[in-house]
Amino acid sequence: MATVKPRLYEESKEELISGSEAVGIACALADVDVITAYPIRPYDTVMQYVSRLKADGAFDFDFIIAESEHSQFEIVKHASAVGARTFSGSSGVGWFYAFEAITVTAGLRMPVVAMVGNRALDDPGAFGVEHNDAMAVRDLGWHLYWVATAQEALDMALMAWRIAEDPTVLLPFALSCDGSFLTHSQAIVQVPSQDQVDRFLPPYKRGTLQLHPDNPITIAPQVNEDWLMEIRRQTDEAMRRTSAVIRQAHEEFREIFGRGDPSPFIEEFMCEDAEIILVGMGTLAMPTRVAVRRLRAAGKKVGFLRIKFFRPFAAEEVQEALGDAKAVAVIDRDYSYGSPSGGGVLFHELRSTLYPLDKRPLMLNFIAGLGGREVTVDDINMMTETAQKAIDTGKIEQETTWVSVRE
Repeated sequence: MATVKPRLYEESKEELISGSEAVGIACALADVDVITAYPIRPYDTVMQYVSRLKADGAFDFDFIIAESEHSQFEIVKHASAVGARTFSGSSGVGWFYAFEAITVTAGLRMPVVAMVGNRALDDPGAFGVEHNDAMAVRDLGWHLYWVATAQEALDMALMAWRIAEDPTVLLPFALSCDGSFLTHSQAIVQVPSQDQVDRFLPPYKRGTLQLHPDNPITIAPQVNEDWLMEIRRQTDEAMRRTSAVIRQAHEEFREIFGRGDPSPFIEEFMCEDAEIILVGMGTLAMPTRVAVRRLRAAGKKVGFLRIKFFRPFAAEEVQEALGDAKAVAVIDRDYSYGSPSGGGVLFHELRSTLYPLDKRPLMLNFIAGLGGREVTVDDINMMTETAQKAIDTGKIEQETTWVSVRE
């Protein structure tokens, strides 16, 4: 007797849900075949939610509880190889424990989608948000996206499978969700209907690359110096192709679902005539927008640029958005010990991006919000004042500033 696929949402409707629940609903709407789990806060809330959907009969999938983070990523890697749509995730040191499997997933071109519930790396122990955990895959061939709202978490999860599984791409996708601020906080989310999702998201098909008894192929060959450079270049070419796939998916998403920013890569807020532009990622957007509105009301030409995709990095769009500013203040919820300027990862990425410009803005870096500490409107005001002083004097007294740190 044929089974009937559960249909979670026959019609689009509003729900009061957290960012983790939004990702869980996206898994159900995307009809994910295999989900693996191993508990670590704060990402584990998405696994609690999908397990409830399965228990209620609202979502039919293979749910495998692994004995470690390493095993859970090995399982979805192999499931992806045989043609299953997959989902997994982790946080902080759990993400690092799985790193062998995470590295191989990209090298084997397996379009696994994973949620990273951004969390500080131990030791010392902390459950609060930092971005260094997800940042660790930035050079491995993973898509890397920072989410700002629960609505965006749902929308981007659906787009993640569409982008990662494109036959011209086939690269994994890390959806970074700030711990607690996004994973646990509830907001009103417009959940799409199943019909909308089915129109947008085609089935996952690996074609001749699918591992099957009728299609005997080699997975993870030992190639050494004979072919390694060629394989690395193929992965690089796939990552270069993904920008066009992202744009196409973004436009189709806007057409079908009726929402979305003009650009899939960046969000500009009051940047048109801004002399000072603050730049950040993830849930930093909320306090920064509030501060920018108040600064604008006080007559100050300040804007905010949110970087959404860290990989692939939209260098040309960023150059266009920041090129006319007098000063750029980069807010990093991460750090890079021993780096030039002792700055954060995003700061150095942006400075490299703007270097080719004939006219470059002054650049300042602010390390803020580590371990889940609040980034306040007062903090943003201080950053703006520091940037304004650099403009007025033509001199940067200190490139990198750690914000609200006790002496």
